[in-house]
Amino acid sequence: MQEKLEKLVIETKQNLKLISDDNELSILRSSVLGKKSELSDLMVLLKGLPNEEKPLMGKLINQTKVQLEAMFDEKKMYFENLRLENKLKHEAIDVTLPGVSFPNGSSHLLQQVIEDFETFFIGLGYEIKDGPEVETDHYNFEMLNLEQGHPARGMQDSFYVDPTHLLRTHTSPVQARTMLESNGKPIKIICPGKVYRRDHDDQYHSHQFMQIEGLVIGKDITMADLKGTLLAMMKHYFGDDKTIRLRPSYFPFTEPSVEVDVFDGEKYIEILGAGMVHPNVLKMGGYNPDEVQGFAFGVGVERMAMLKYEVDDIRLFYTNDIRFLNQFKGGRK
Repeated sequence: MQEKLEKLVIETKQNLKLISDDNELSILRSSVLGKKSELSDLMVLLKGLPNEEKPLMGKLINQTKVQLEAMFDEKKMYFENLRLENKLKHEAIDVTLPGVSFPNGSSHLLQQVIEDFETFFIGLGYEIKDGPEVETDHYNFEMLNLEQGHPARGMQDSFYVDPTHLLRTHTSPVQARTMLESNGKPIKIICPGKVYRRDHDDQYHSHQFMQIEGLVIGKDITMADLKGTLLAMMKHYFGDDKTIRLRPSYFPFTEPSVEVDVFDGEKYIEILGAGMVHPNVLKMGGYNPDEVQGFAFGVGVERMAMLKYEVDDIRLFYTNDIRFLNQFKGGRK
């Protein structure tokens, strides 16, 4: 049986040299390794051998089978490489032809505005903070001096998920969380993100919009620091020729509070709200209002974009009209 196995390997090597394509290879493989092949017949004869010879002969048959399979795989790879070489010889690629042009995407205009402000405030030493959009009533209102039943809650009619959770109405909860995490240490942060209020959608209002809020807490922080920061912010965004005006206002979480207007060359336009952090908010955040002070501000991203780029309808930011979005492709200044 051993001689027959050796003879089978020798004959297969000779026959493999003679075949010229995959079809002949498949036929030869079937005749050598198939169910009706000589190797298969030898495996049947194995059953009739004495028990002491079976292990040795069985091992020889398996070794021969592995050797034959490797020979056929090598020949198959040879044909595949040959076909690839012929294909490369006959196919010519003109590298001078222009490639296929794919349209480039770009950041949404609102994202461009946010990134612009992030770059500006990072340059002033601020950190960028984020938080959950589904907030607890505690962080969204109570930590900001808006306890249950406070009349100012009516200014932010809200989407409640359950009695204690709602879609945040401002990014101020991020400020509250950061204050608690800071353990009384100084803070310089801005908090950009989506907020939600039950406004009726129209030309100037949306139930979902973007905000950027800022918070600074430390020693000897004054109203002058707030005004200087806001003036630098407006000059960065609108141009060095811009001036601002502060008007007294009311927000539960700041005292004193101001409305901030920017002069457009003809008139002042209301643009954001700000103020010194209320002592109650400082206390709830783990700070001693007798030792540290702070200021906070909040601006609507859509409003800033509408003023700078002369967009006359807030809904254009959310309708995905490619004609509108392409106007700001690549970042218009």
